[in-house]
Amino acid sequence: MEVKRVEITEEAKRLVLQLREKHGEVIFHQSGGCCDGSSPMLLPKEDFYTDESDIHLGNIAGVDFYMNEAQYEYWKHTHLTIDVTQGRGASFSLEIPEGYRFIVHSRLFTEEEKKNM
Repeated sequence: MEVKRVEITEEAKRLVLQLREKHGEVIFHQSGGCCDGSSPMLLPKEDFYTDESDIHLGNIAGVDFYMNEAQYEYWKHTHLTIDVTQGRGASFSLEIPEGYRFIVHSRLFTEEEKKNM
């Protein structure tokens, strides 16, 4: 049983693919900082520097997803599903000018998932 920490809805995936066409290589990052920092942000890959404090949770829609280690401490027991909703967030994420924002749905890992991590 492969346990994924992060997945994406079809609607969010479509938006990511559109944004990749428009902006090129991108990454997801969830920092936990100010300005909607606890929301997943889609950023140009060349404009964002990751380091040892960023944890790679997986790849969704062909995009690497990172979370800051301090934020990860709160989320490490959960499975994340990245979704999208209409409305403007308060971040620098690429979907904001399009009138959307990425959101996270979470659930605790099952006992079976925990055993296979």
